[in-house]
Amino acid sequence: MSKKILLLIKSIIFILIISSSPLHAEKIRDLTSIQGIRNNQLIGYGLIVGLDGTGDQATQTPFTNQSLNNMLSQLGISIPSDTSMNLKNVAAVIVTANLPPFSHTGEQIDVIVSSMGNSKSLRGGTLLMTPLKGTDNQIYAIAQGNILVSEKNNSENKFHYIHSKQVNSGRIHDGATIEREINSNFGKQKTINLQLNQEDFSTAQRISDMINIKYPDTATPIDSRTVQLNTVPNNDVQVHMLSNIQDIDISLPSQKAKVVVNPRTGEVVINEAVKLGSCVVSNHNMSIIVHEIIDKKRDLYFLKSFIKKDEKKETSLEDIVDKNYMENLLLRKENLNNIVRALNKLGTKPDELMSILQLMKRAGCLNAKLEIV
Repeated sequence: MSKKILLLIKSIIFILIISSSPLHAEKIRDLTSIQGIRNNQLIGYGLIVGLDGTGDQATQTPFTNQSLNNMLSQLGISIPSDTSMNLKNVAAVIVTANLPPFSHTGEQIDVIVSSMGNSKSLRGGTLLMTPLKGTDNQIYAIAQGNILVSEKNNSENKFHYIHSKQVNSGRIHDGATIEREINSNFGKQKTINLQLNQEDFSTAQRISDMINIKYPDTATPIDSRTVQLNTVPNNDVQVHMLSNIQDIDISLPSQKAKVVVNPRTGEVVINEAVKLGSCVVSNHNMSIIVHEIIDKKRDLYFLKSFIKKDEKKETSLEDIVDKNYMENLLLRKENLNNIVRALNKLGTKPDELMSILQLMKRAGCLNAKLEIV
């Protein structure tokens, strides 16, 4: 049997296998990254001038005056040692930036400026020339420019207000110029490793199989997060090969069951794969029964009996959620969204909601991965 016919048979078998389960397609570029091609963090210490009386207090932040003296001495200005400078328009800051892969000398990148003293605001300030270093203590970029600080906004959205109220940090668009390039081994090695964004043996195997259809005997799954490509140590060949591979569609199995909770904001994200086992969730003056429906009238009566009366005010079922909604709770035991919705209507706090989900997970009735961010 010829190699082409054998390859065609393998392709047909693979397509039949992946079509037997619920799938959705994603491109390899969205599922993986290339090992070694990443951002590099830069950091520097600098001074901001031109503040409107909102800078550091010299008595509490002596490093600001020390830095200012050092800068002035480099400019040929000597300050007597017994001089006490109390400048309110200067602030010491930490400057950070990300150096993208394959960056070249002369390109510009954004920088983030953050106060490290007791400055009240950086609005209206100008960052003076600040060297940005990498982990090897080498200078890779020079930052300088006017800082853009978010304006205060008295919006009713409390989260937007909290974000906008931060005036001790800002951004400088294209605020740093790259002065040194990072050497890359791309194009010099015989192998390239594709790293999956989320570890999964099945996905790694599918990616390998689909690449081998286009480039036979090229891809090998190393583990649940790595697929190795055998290639030629040549930039042109590797660029052309990766451009084609990254556009390949991968049919993925149904997503893993996962619940993501943000305890600070009370936000809960639940994917469609989450299933619930039979259980009773009790919180304050309400208990929710999750189980297979047998007799709707009996179960609704049973559910009502779990709703306790408030000592001061009688609370009926309709005060919390309507009857149809409670019927949905009983009919769809796999729907965790209904449970969260009912608890939110009861005024459950974010930390209480997180605790309930953790207890459901420990009790074995929440069949999903619980992730707290």
